[in-house]
Amino acid sequence: MDADGRQQRILGLARTQGRVEVAELAVQLAISPETVRRDLRRLEDHGVLRRVHGGAYPVENAGFETHLSARVGARVDEKIRIARAAIGCLSDESSVFVDEGYTPQLVAESLPRDRGLTVLTASVPLAASIAGRTDLTVILLGGRVRPNTLATVGSATTGMLGRYVIDLAFLGANGISLTHGLTTPDPAVADVKAQAIRSSRRRVLVGVHSKFGISSFCRFGDLKDIETIVTDDGLSLAEARRYAKRGPHVIRA
Repeated sequence: MDADGRQQRILGLARTQGRVEVAELAVQLAISPETVRRDLRRLEDHGVLRRVHGGAYPVENAGFETHLSARVGARVDEKIRIARAAIGCLSDESSVFVDEGYTPQLVAESLPRDRGLTVLTASVPLAASIAGRTDLTVILLGGRVRPNTLATVGSATTGMLGRYVIDLAFLGANGISLTHGLTTPDPAVADVKAQAIRSSRRRVLVGVHSKFGISSFCRFGDLKDIETIVTDDGLSLAEARRYAKRGPHVIRA
């Protein structure tokens, strides 16, 4: 296999699995770890992978978005910590919007049981996971269901969301950048997130540290739109301070 074919194989594995490891790729492709690292550097230069210690993960863009099943199995411990810390941002709100995605779903599943909250979401899996709770009123926004994430989008979704005034929105993003703000690969998803920002009094962004410093295709908000960012301690303190200078309080769980 030549270098181009090998790098396409690596990219395909990363997109299927959500992450690739240097040691595993070296064995699987029968090449040296240094060759793997060189391939990962080339793919990172092309903007399709981002390297981390020991491996790399795919960057989402207009042509690629991670499937929900890959998100559920990735960085679970960090996402649980983020969700628990995000719940601490609740005060006396009675209504919350919870975005699509696995980390927001963990936030929804961690909502306190003594508040009688009304929860709005465009995520079918999220709504199903909390619909049986008698202490919550769950409103699922209608619209076209996207197969990758099983969340609703379109004018029906944004129109319904636009009729509400929401106390607090828990938002996710595919990319969080000092240069480009908050981004996501799909324009229809960006419309829903942007409407959630417009419809909410307070906004909390939740996301693992690997989302920072990258940009996806569609911008839906600015850092100044967010009151608090909750991430994990994989984001360095120095980086957290850079983001905090743009407006939001940054919590590293």
